[in-house]
Amino acid sequence: MSEHYAPVSEHLDDVEAARTEGRRKMDWALQHMPILQELREQFESEQPLDGEVVGMAMHVEAKTANLVELLALGGAEVAITGCNPLSTHDDVSAALDANDDITSYAVRGVDEEGYYAAIDAVIAHEPTVTVDDGMDMVFTIHEEYPELIETIVGGAEETTTGVHRLRAMDEDGELNYPVFAVNDTPMKRLFDNVHGTGESSLATIAMTTNLSYAGKNVVVGGYGYCGKGVAKKASGQNANVIVTEVDPRRALEAHMEGYDVMPMEEAAKVGDVFITTTGNRDVITREDFENMKDGVLLANAGHFDIEIDLDALSDLAVDEYEARDGVDAYELEDGRRLNVLAEGRLVNLASPIALGHPVEVMDQSFGVQAVVVRELVENGDAYDAGVHDVPDELDREVAEIKLEAEGIEFDSMTDEQREYMGSWAHGT
Repeated sequence: MSEHYAPVSEHLDDVEAARTEGRRKMDWALQHMPILQELREQFESEQPLDGEVVGMAMHVEAKTANLVELLALGGAEVAITGCNPLSTHDDVSAALDANDDITSYAVRGVDEEGYYAAIDAVIAHEPTVTVDDGMDMVFTIHEEYPELIETIVGGAEETTTGVHRLRAMDEDGELNYPVFAVNDTPMKRLFDNVHGTGESSLATIAMTTNLSYAGKNVVVGGYGYCGKGVAKKASGQNANVIVTEVDPRRALEAHMEGYDVMPMEEAAKVGDVFITTTGNRDVITREDFENMKDGVLLANAGHFDIEIDLDALSDLAVDEYEARDGVDAYELEDGRRLNVLAEGRLVNLASPIALGHPVEVMDQSFGVQAVVVRELVENGDAYDAGVHDVPDELDREVAEIKLEAEGIEFDSMTDEQREYMGSWAHGT
């Protein structure tokens, strides 16, 4: 196993300054994370993860760091690396690495070789639980270190893309330990995907370009939960929203929500801002670039950098240059300039000024991650190899912690109502 890849502290010039700044960012985030605050108290006193080793590949920034620290407080030894070279904050990574129970290998801007060397270094800790963003950790363990699978109790996967990959792996009978589809549970989908992706993608694009949405045609590729969030929030900023879809029901849903629906080929001719949210490849292609107006913005809010076909755009371009921080202009033969944000990577995490999802929504997603890791350690034997939905009572537990922190009370069913809902014998 590759153990020669050094933790982040050995990659930085001024480690102490980095740790101080990283801790400052973590403290600010934690103030706004009531779910993790509550779970910290529980985990610290109950030590549910005592003796476990948690291997993580995630976006290493302040909000994630508070989840990492929570797992360590719960008794685990944690090893972590990044799941995207451009989303790592070196200062936060250094702050984590300062914790005796945490080793962080996440370094911003590493090349592909360094990226996978860091994953190997995490796996060298021989994790008993994996926590992933995008499934690279699970995949690498199955491909290269299958001998570890026997001692792994299970994993958690937070992203749409990662869950898609896991389900495909499961269908092929190749997923050899249980993994919770954290992405698919209501406390993740309804908030992280809709509000998190919607707000942070649009805010990052606006800050990166200093341009307004008002009166512009914003084209949203895909109308899943993330696409719905982007469309809704763009509409709230007075944009004209156009949705492109491949699923007839989602296309109809977007139409009934009041958006224009058309093929990307048509949208390409009229769009000012394009935001892809599909999780699939080649959403915007050569033919689309040929139809676009001068000055359009192209951004991707899906997990990987494959939604906008940048190879085709590069072929078409006679010149490429950095128009401003985080914006690459591709100038075409006829003088039109098409502007790509964050190199076509996840715009709300990979832009130079990107801050990722708002803290409050990540508190919810990370709360779910924490309770499913606890569930795997306590009841791992109850789950066969394969993809599992998050148990509903765990999802509700996280919602209840949040509501209590917000001072919001809600109704409960009476015994009579519960009996009525659970019975098939009541007629008209």
